[in-house]
Amino acid sequence: MAPRVLISDKLSDAAVQIFRDRGIDVDFQPDLGKDKDKLAEVIGQYDGLAIRSATKVTQAILENATNLKVIGRAGIGTDNVDKDAASKKGVIVMNTPFGNMITTAEHAIAMMFACARQIPEASASTHAGKWEKSKFMGVELTGKTLGVIGAGNIGGIVCDRARGLKMKVVAYDPFLGEEKAKQMQVEKVELEDLLKRADFITLHVPLTDQTKNILSAGNLAKTKKGVRIINCARGGLVDEAALAELLKSGHVAGAAFDVFAEEPATDNPLFNLPNVVCTPHLGAATTEAQENVALQVAEQMANYLLTGAVENALNMPSVTAEEAKIMGPWIKLADHLGSFIGQMTDEPIKAINILYDGSVSEMNLEALNCSAIAGIMKRVNPDVNMVSAPLIAKERGIKISTTNQAKSGAFDGYIKVTVVTAERERSIAGTVFSDGKPRFIQIKGINIDAEIGAHMVYTTNEDVPGIIGTLGMTMGQNNVNIANFTLGRSVAKGEAIALLYVDEAVPASVVDKLKETGLFRQVKPLQFDVA
Repeated sequence: MAPRVLISDKLSDAAVQIFRDRGIDVDFQPDLGKDKDKLAEVIGQYDGLAIRSATKVTQAILENATNLKVIGRAGIGTDNVDKDAASKKGVIVMNTPFGNMITTAEHAIAMMFACARQIPEASASTHAGKWEKSKFMGVELTGKTLGVIGAGNIGGIVCDRARGLKMKVVAYDPFLGEEKAKQMQVEKVELEDLLKRADFITLHVPLTDQTKNILSAGNLAKTKKGVRIINCARGGLVDEAALAELLKSGHVAGAAFDVFAEEPATDNPLFNLPNVVCTPHLGAATTEAQENVALQVAEQMANYLLTGAVENALNMPSVTAEEAKIMGPWIKLADHLGSFIGQMTDEPIKAINILYDGSVSEMNLEALNCSAIAGIMKRVNPDVNMVSAPLIAKERGIKISTTNQAKSGAFDGYIKVTVVTAERERSIAGTVFSDGKPRFIQIKGINIDAEIGAHMVYTTNEDVPGIIGTLGMTMGQNNVNIANFTLGRSVAKGEAIALLYVDEAVPASVVDKLKETGLFRQVKPLQFDVA
């Protein structure tokens, strides 16, 4: 059955057509997002939800999203999505961070010009029939120092455009390296230095606990007298009330804001102040940007639903379409390894250690980690997936560690998963053969070569004669057909294991009969998702 996608906000016809061309059943209801009750009523029918900013994806809506796998936001901001609730539900949240970069950067530059030359006020005055040339004396940008807070995708474009205007650019960004700053031809500085030196300050960071009120009353007071503040990033980055007072006192010469702490902004301390330019969150409001992000979100969602590729996800490691082709069998293997240990472990898990050896160590380890953790967690929560598993593990206080190393043995690459409980450590390793099929290659340090089937039986015993016969005879007498049979032992007469791949689930009565022979220390029926 084809995946179903609901578009609950206004997206372009071309974006809708992308879904249809890819064979996805798309339901285009651009006004539905405004009706939260109706959305909650129907959301359970869909695998994907494509939105802009009008749709609010709350916890209540996600509770009804029984089939939802992915939410795609056409744009950057995802404040309208409860990402924690989505993660717990196992729903990927994607955005389109690159579709409106140019547009937003250009708007910041335009707002800087408007603020420097008092263009909106001068325009209103001229429209009113006045000719007040001396009233609207402005300042040049050439030769001025621009302080950029956040030199990522959009901030980097602003830096580039500002240098073209012959401005001196200083940037504060904890993630900006010295080498990258040199390439961008900007000076990397601390925030304190930027506040003291900048003639213009523009913000280009997301709203987080660390960036909220980054221009607080205290920091605004440290700015250079006559500074102008531009915010086209996110409301809440600037203490608007404190800024209003500094504008009134003349310490701040002007401000230009496209975003506000409360939106829609019908009232704000900055409104009606002289030399304050305000626009209604227009950063991404160009025909080119709106089309770009719509097309991008449609492609990303279609790629995920059809191929498993994860692009620009906010709550899961991204996996490109090319990576998905190569990593698919390894992601499945990681899930099987985790599933084996999860089914074998009854006591609380304290730690999960994952070793990547050889070729697999160069892959996207975050995605592989998520798959292994999900496999482990499925025993206690069958609905868990790669999105929700790491969050559940964190909530339970499970420590996750990863090691990657160069090729160390006979296999080109392998994964080994170990769980630690208060009572024991348990480990299993596996690889992917050239046929693309995952194999178990080691259990409890004992080397094996076992094909993985939907239904399996694992046994441990002392290495004595009669084990093979007992297993074969008991299964045969109870009409359980063995598809594959793997044995392994540590040393002669030591501990031995057997792993049987059978055609159907083994009844509990058969497990009991094997235990009654007294030959087995452990008999455990296992199930794996091999689809």
